[in-house]
Amino acid sequence: MTTSENKTPTNFIRQIIDADLEAGKNAGRVHTRFPPEPNGYLHIGHAKSIVLNFGIAQDYPGGQCNLRFDDTNPHKENIEFVESIQQDVRWLGFDWEDRLFYSSDYFQQLYDFAVELIKADKAYVCDLNAEQMRDYRGTLKEPGRPSPYRDRSVEENLELFARMKAGEFADGERVLRAKIDMASPNMNMRDPTLYRIRHGVVHHQTGEDWCLYPMYDFTHPISDALEGVTHSLCTLEFEDHRPLYDWVLNNITIPCHPQQIEFSRLNLEFTVMSKRKLTQLVAEGHVEGWDDPRMPSIAGLRRRGYTAASIRDFCHRIGVTKSDNKVEMGVLENCIREDLDKNAPRRLAVMHPLKLVLENYPEGKSEELEAANHPKDESMGSRTIRFTREIYIDQADFRESANKKYKRLVSGGEVRLRNAYVIKCEEVIKNNQGEIVELRCSYDPETLGKNPEGRKVRGVVHWVSAEYGVKAEVRLYDRLFSKANPDQVEEGGVFTDSLNPDSLRTLTDCYIEPALAKAAPGERFQFEREGYFCLDRQDASAERPVFNRIVTLRDSWAKIEQQGKT
Repeated sequence: MTTSENKTPTNFIRQIIDADLEAGKNAGRVHTRFPPEPNGYLHIGHAKSIVLNFGIAQDYPGGQCNLRFDDTNPHKENIEFVESIQQDVRWLGFDWEDRLFYSSDYFQQLYDFAVELIKADKAYVCDLNAEQMRDYRGTLKEPGRPSPYRDRSVEENLELFARMKAGEFADGERVLRAKIDMASPNMNMRDPTLYRIRHGVVHHQTGEDWCLYPMYDFTHPISDALEGVTHSLCTLEFEDHRPLYDWVLNNITIPCHPQQIEFSRLNLEFTVMSKRKLTQLVAEGHVEGWDDPRMPSIAGLRRRGYTAASIRDFCHRIGVTKSDNKVEMGVLENCIREDLDKNAPRRLAVMHPLKLVLENYPEGKSEELEAANHPKDESMGSRTIRFTREIYIDQADFRESANKKYKRLVSGGEVRLRNAYVIKCEEVIKNNQGEIVELRCSYDPETLGKNPEGRKVRGVVHWVSAEYGVKAEVRLYDRLFSKANPDQVEEGGVFTDSLNPDSLRTLTDCYIEPALAKAAPGERFQFEREGYFCLDRQDASAERPVFNRIVTLRDSWAKIEQQGKT
């Protein structure tokens, strides 16, 4: 029997599936589904579920995975979210083929199954309002009380339910409830609501055909069964809902009974995974939208420059367990660093330009110098860069004086320009405020591709030709929150109090080598000695290159995080 062995790391879910296949369950089939609610954009936590569900389907012979939209709450859903979710799943590298479904596809069947429950005296129409229902439900220590409408006759319930469907009652006036056990220790089994009334909304799939909408706990198991799902994978918050999942399927006439299995959801430091809180960040203008590169949304990560491969790698590294834990942001960042270290071509860019004039270099002259696109991968080839009398270096790469640990340019000292010559600082030019505005230097024409004899050069700095360099905007993105747990705030505070004021710094006077100006939207590079960047997919143009920092070259937060834990 072929299983997932040697495909992706095993976990307890794959072990369950292997055991099921060994026992001959489900006729040897493996069928999963990814069932997002289209009420927002997907985030990195959803990526874990996508990689798990679609990955399992890929790794087992004949395995299938459906994409099904849980679209039973039209007040919060719209077609924009439907389209964004499909784009995210495809971008991550997965394909549902012809298995795109909506829970709304089954509205009539769901209604018919509800009628079946009513006829079996296992569901009833209840007139209690939401507050009364909470009161009747009881507490974790006290059993609930039966609704005064629980013993309505089957005939009356059938009539009322049909009238609910016909739109004769107002929102909240009546609901359909399962008749299970008001004394159950599991609160989800105390006559849960199966249907509620929703007027005045246009559903993105069914229009105004329905004003009666099924609840998730009723819809989900039936949709799974109708689609032939074998293993219904949910996060741990649905573990207490599993008895209801099974009750629904055990009490209707349906041949398939999927197995619900729960796993821990992703909790990631320095961000939030609550869709409600992410929606709040967008609605209140703390970010520029769902695809803001600081957001943990898949759209935001894509725009920032993360690769689909790095996110899949991250999902495999964190694994699938039953234990709740918080994953360090550094794990995600290291995944993209490792990917881009291997695959991103190198380029020169100066973030904070300081003009440097080579006084002994002929005026009007320029040279084409060869630079490798990747120091460890010759197959990526090389490019030419223009060298001229006037160049820019980064302000941080010069000090008038410094100790021996400083490996960059100092007054009277020498450094090598990346892929070019050794230069020496001869004079420092300052403005009336005493600020350094220009360096006058000399270059050694004998040092192209070789070291000077008898002299020790401090280090290597990057540069861009002042004549050929292209002005660009660079956005330095950082973690959205300054705390590992944004919800840890002072009494009376809110999670937005933890927002990092330096999560975005915009530099508008940067200079990049000309090759970068020809980049395609989303194309990724390492700016040498600076970090990994990509051309913004939305705001960049040929006249105005805009680059987003994907991640720094090293984890600048590691020391801060360690100090916070000691």
